[in-house]
Amino acid sequence: MTRSLSPAAATIHDPYAMRRAGRELLSLALIDARNRTLRWLSAFKGADVDAARAEFEPPLWLVGHVAWFQECAIARNLRRAQGGAGAATLASIEPRADAWFDPTLSNREQRWRDTDVADAHLRDYLAATLDATLELLERAPEDDNGLQLFRLALAHEDGVAETLAAMAQAVGLRSEAARDLWPIWPSRVRREPLWFGAQHVELGTPRGGFVPDNERWAHDEPVPEFEIDAQPVQWAQFVEFVDDGGYDEPRWWSQAGWAWLERTQRRAPRYVEQMGPAVLAQRAGQLQRVAATQAVAHVGWHEADAWCRWASRRLPTEPEWEIAASTGVSRGFVWGDVHEWMAGRATRWSDDAAQLAPTWSTVSSAGGAPRTLRVSRGGSVMTVPRLKHPKARTFSGPEHDAAFVGFRSCAP
Repeated sequence: MTRSLSPAAATIHDPYAMRRAGRELLSLALIDARNRTLRWLSAFKGADVDAARAEFEPPLWLVGHVAWFQECAIARNLRRAQGGAGAATLASIEPRADAWFDPTLSNREQRWRDTDVADAHLRDYLAATLDATLELLERAPEDDNGLQLFRLALAHEDGVAETLAAMAQAVGLRSEAARDLWPIWPSRVRREPLWFGAQHVELGTPRGGFVPDNERWAHDEPVPEFEIDAQPVQWAQFVEFVDDGGYDEPRWWSQAGWAWLERTQRRAPRYVEQMGPAVLAQRAGQLQRVAATQAVAHVGWHEADAWCRWASRRLPTEPEWEIAASTGVSRGFVWGDVHEWMAGRATRWSDDAAQLAPTWSTVSSAGGAPRTLRVSRGGSVMTVPRLKHPKARTFSGPEHDAAFVGFRSCAP
């Protein structure tokens, strides 16, 4: 299935416009998202993905779940016009869809073993669910309630695209179809850190439009003056940490971080095979020389925290990062190359989100996150552009390094 987009579709990449998108823009964006999903489906066809079993869902399941989620949220949901996130009350157009793709009916091990849907059958299901969604969208009330679940389904599918990219990186996917899905990683001239005076920031997102559950709701936060890096930490800087024995010195690591290091025997960020004047890393299915001026990627929170301790710096707080991302771009603040770890633990700002069942929460949701989760901000080169919003938050475990995640630092 291939659908063409009109020239006006450039707006579908605007993260601000898409959170308040009406029917026309949502229709274009949903088509764009599904085309991307189909490209990933083609990229994984015939690939050996067994190495990803411990961390990821099967690629066929991830792709099929996108269609199932959309169908449950919209076509099978009689409360869709009210934005109600209740259980699907109508039957699926595919009799086996729930057995295949409902995450409450199986665990990951079972899904790897039992997801036996054929490629052609899955493509038919993807096409049929999108057609039903677009038809219902044409008649949906053009207000926040009427469009809520369409926006939610779009965010979910866009998030799954980055999960598929992380999985492709983890298994070293080198298929011909995957080649065009990999971006060119930007290199940046190093800039001096930026200083921001004491101020207040509206942390979180106010009501109106589409608001992911872990951004609810806007509230005032006082922020003392701070200095923050203009760019994420680059490979040239991280090499110095490694050369100085950073992975061998307990003093740079938290207790939990050192325990993780001893357990994993890690001596460099994930996918790196050589650290030194030349950094060699597995990327897009092949060993590449990584530019020293590119952002460090695929590091866990423990590694980011250890580098900051070694450099006599610290990770930024969420309010600091959001101020810089929202007001510092004209002064040279660059973000969006990698997701960025924040200081502190993941917390919700409202109890409202707890009312959403896990299968209805957004991709960035932690669904009642334990206190051990950490927050990353921004987006990466693999993030669908319309998700790159300065208020977007992602919750992950501190050891999570499969994502395209790095960090920057602040003065202590």
